[in-house]
Amino acid sequence: MPLERFGAAWRENYVSTVAQSHANGLECVFCLLSGEPVGEASGVVATTALSFVVLNAFPYGSGHMLVLPRRHVAGLHELSLEEYGDLFAMVRQTAAALERAYGPDGLNIGLNLGHAAGAGIPQHLHAHVLPRWEGDTNFMTTIGETRVLPESLESTWKKVHAALELAE
Repeated sequence: MPLERFGAAWRENYVSTVAQSHANGLECVFCLLSGEPVGEASGVVATTALSFVVLNAFPYGSGHMLVLPRRHVAGLHELSLEEYGDLFAMVRQTAAALERAYGPDGLNIGLNLGHAAGAGIPQHLHAHVLPRWEGDTNFMTTIGETRVLPESLESTWKKVHAALELAE
C-alpha cells in the first residue's frame, strides 16, 4: 500500500515568515519569548533558569506545548549536560501537567531536528508535547486542511499553567 501524503498548506505562511525573519537577521521568535514573563499575553507557561514552556501558536491540537532551552542552539549536542537535564525535566513536567489538565488517551513527545526533519524553526531546538485522544484525527485535518480546536489558546494556557503549578 503506498504512503498517502496530505499537505498542511495552512502552515506555509507561518513557516516561510519565520524562515524569512532568520534570513533577514531578525531575532529568533523563541529567543524573544525566552525573555518574556510567564503569562497569558506572552504564552509562556513556565520557566526555569535554563528552559521554558510556551504555547504552540499554531497547535496541532488542544494542549500543544513547546519546551525549549533558553539558549539559542539547534542541536541536542550543543546543550551542556545541565541544559539537557533541565530541558528534559521540563518535558517530563509538561507531560505530567498535560495528563492532569486533559486526561488524554496518550501523548506525543518529539523533536524535529533540522529542516528536513520537519522543524518549522530549525535554528532553535524545541520539543513538542501534546495530548492525544483516540479518534482525534478526522476528515477535517486529513482532507479539509483544517484543524478544529475546541478551546482558545487562553483557555489552554490557564489549564496547563494551573497543572504545572501543582507539580511545583
